Amino acid sequence: MKFPILAYGHPTLRKVAKNITPEYPELQSLIDDMFESMYESNGVGLAAPQIGKSIRLFVIDASSFTEIDDNLSDEEKKQLQGKKVFINAKILEETGNEWAFNEGCLSIPGINEDVERPKKIKIEYYDRNFNKHIEEIDGILARVIQHEYDHLEGILFTDHLSSFKKRLLKRKLENISKGKVNVDYRMKFPKK
Repeated sequence: MKFPILAYGHPTLRKVAKNITPEYPELQSLIDDMFESMYESNGVGLAAPQIGKSIRLFVIDASSFTEIDDNLSDEEKKQLQGKKVFINAKILEETGNEWAFNEGCLSIPGINEDVERPKKIKIEYYDRNFNKHIEEIDGILARVIQHEYDHLEGILFTDHLSSFKKRLLKRKLENISKGKVNVDYRMKFPKK
């Protein structure tokens, strides 16, 4: 695994990330290494802040959802396939009814909770070759993108939970920030 994943409580996870240019040092290697780290930790997405880089970059490969959800249409399955890179992403619109989906995060291992998010997004971003895209995306892929996009804004999925649910999770979150968690991938915990 190329990069350790920053754990809940690390200050970098709360910073708003900065845009980058095509001249960002060793960008293509960074993207490849992020995919490798994501796969080795069994993730479907990884944002640069999760590896200690406060830049507007995240990678996604949500193909695994096609294997676990039999209710997906052929179009949804096609949308979820393959590696996707988002640089300097900006969500322009979020529309549709909010729907709950059980989310987890590599930075918050062992905690999965239902999070309500709008069904559809319109997003502007650059791909790994700095080609600009504006796309409308819905369903599970939109959800994964919203989750990773939140990392660029210094937001974690637990921030979307009710205050009651946050109180119930407080001890678990504290334990994660103290390194009291069992994971099968490398993590970097906040300094005490």
